Amino acid sequence: MRIGMILDKTFPPDPRVENEALALIKSGHRVFLFCLTYEKKFQAELIHGIEVKRYPSNTLEYKLSALSYSIPLYRNMMSRKIAHFLKENKIQVIHVHDMVIADAVMKANQAFRLPWILDLHENRPEIMQTYPHLNKFPGNLLISPALWKHKEGVLVQQADRVIVVTREAKEELKERTGIKDEKIAIVPNTVSASFYTKFTTDASVIEKYKDKFVILYLGDTGLRRGLMSVIEAFSIIGNDRSLRKKFKLVIVGQNSSDTVLKNKVQELGLDDLIDFEGWQDIAVFPSYLQIAKIGISPLHRNLHHDTTYANKLFQYMSFAVPLLVSDARSQKNLVEEVNSGLVHKEKDAADIAEKILYLYRHPGLALEFGSRGKQFIEEKFCWEKVSDNLKDLYLKLEKP
Repeated sequence: MRIGMILDKTFPPDPRVENEALALIKSGHRVFLFCLTYEKKFQAELIHGIEVKRYPSNTLEYKLSALSYSIPLYRNMMSRKIAHFLKENKIQVIHVHDMVIADAVMKANQAFRLPWILDLHENRPEIMQTYPHLNKFPGNLLISPALWKHKEGVLVQQADRVIVVTREAKEELKERTGIKDEKIAIVPNTVSASFYTKFTTDASVIEKYKDKFVILYLGDTGLRRGLMSVIEAFSIIGNDRSLRKKFKLVIVGQNSSDTVLKNKVQELGLDDLIDFEGWQDIAVFPSYLQIAKIGISPLHRNLHHDTTYANKLFQYMSFAVPLLVSDARSQKNLVEEVNSGLVHKEKDAADIAEKILYLYRHPGLALEFGSRGKQFIEEKFCWEKVSDNLKDLYLKLEKP
């Protein structure tokens, strides 16, 4: 089939889009990717077999995308480009990545009537409620998460197939929209086997932390990710002088709110216990994973976090790192089903400290957790395994 993937941003990078495209190409399909460029002219490029078509965009269009379901300007501007893409590449099925651009796709598709798939990377209406610009003027007047949620329900009903990232997301969508079970496929974000089998090691990272009991955090460090509670937990752990010399919280990632976290570290006098390593290329992650004794994901609970996975979970498990996660529903269910770590109460520093110390004092159990997590990734949950759901979805479209 000639598959037209629609992405409302530049490419690369987008690991999920690339992984899905490559899986479909390996299954014998041709994948054409509509994406944007901030250069002034159209560009075409072949990337690992993906036939990338970059359409010119600008800052105004980007800003208007936030108003996709408030005013029709973005929909009208993008639909013309998408219609051109569909016609020029003789697309047979449309694969829409997330809902921002979905309304524009629907408008463009009126002339083609092609089957289409809505790939929901996240619970966009819920995550929007955490955006700072939506909680102040004029964003709070112009952009309505409730309207986006309503529109998501409409789009889900109109799509021929829907893709979500977790079982919990599927359950929530079914309950809210009444969509039939067979219409939804679960295609999680996870690691490819090459992530944990073909990597290089940065010896300086290994040397730096060789004598420490490292608790590792990978990824975006925004406040809703829960690191403030972990910092407070380290204040509890650091009260024991013997432990203070052994422990280290290593944070690999960044966010504009990092100054808040760093100020808290200074306020609590924890500079010797906590390292902010900043943004690092994913190629360096395996080096940090090799020195980690515990991998953490202390997410705050909300409907978005309850129905998605942080990819760091699978990065940790692929290197046999035992997990300590908050009780956000999806990751709690995963850890308990795999038996790959412990669960703490969200935002509870005392519980986090207690669970860290429990794993520290029970190394045999931590080793078992790590081993089970690694086995789960290798046998059931690496990308090469979970992408079968995506391939099956397209098979059913070909042979209804």
